[in-house]
Amino acid sequence: MTRILVVEDDRAISQALCLVLRAEGYEVAVADTGPDALSQFGSDGADMVLLDWILPELPGLEVCRRLRQTSNVPVIMVTAKDSEIDKVVALEMGADDYVTKPFSSRELIARIRAVLRGRGSLEQVPLNILEAGPVRMDVEEHLTLVNGKEVYFPLKEFELLRFLLQNVGRVLTKQQILDQVWGADHFGDGKTVDVHMRRLRIKIESDPGRPRHLLTVRGVGYKFQR
Repeated sequence: MTRILVVEDDRAISQALCLVLRAEGYEVAVADTGPDALSQFGSDGADMVLLDWILPELPGLEVCRRLRQTSNVPVIMVTAKDSEIDKVVALEMGADDYVTKPFSSRELIARIRAVLRGRGSLEQVPLNILEAGPVRMDVEEHLTLVNGKEVYFPLKEFELLRFLLQNVGRVLTKQQILDQVWGADHFGDGKTVDVHMRRLRIKIESDPGRPRHLLTVRGVGYKFQR
């Protein structure tokens, strides 16, 4: 199920958005301040962010800028600001689309679908070269460089690292990882993921005991941080 993070400080608007999005089959989370949005995204992830411009504590543009530092998650600005320069600034800051208030629910859903089609599923990024942090992976050649040096990864480690690189900045649950890397019919448990993550850290992190890129999200799973 596609997870959408709604960042909106007007409770009436956020509640209306939740009703519309859930009726379309989306999973919805809500944040009402900029820092709350960054915290929720960092801990739970999202497949898309609907982001208001004017927010308490941290403006939407700054939230968008910080999201772009660590993630390629699709962002749609939803705001009353409707001048051409506002739209240009938001798009240059990294937003994928811009919807002005008031808007119809049909228009919003159409734009969400269009952006998701354009960006594609996060689990199936059609790239042969994946890069993040110290890692560069050539999927077709089955070749992985860490800090410019070739490092060998057995098949499951390679597939796990590939999945993490395809979802940089996104929190992945252990079950998601098991389903994608080992298959939905695999009978193992989360410990399988833990073991393989430790092996990846030894090969990727300069200090595996204090990782900078392969991060544990306590109680949830893992994510690859640039």
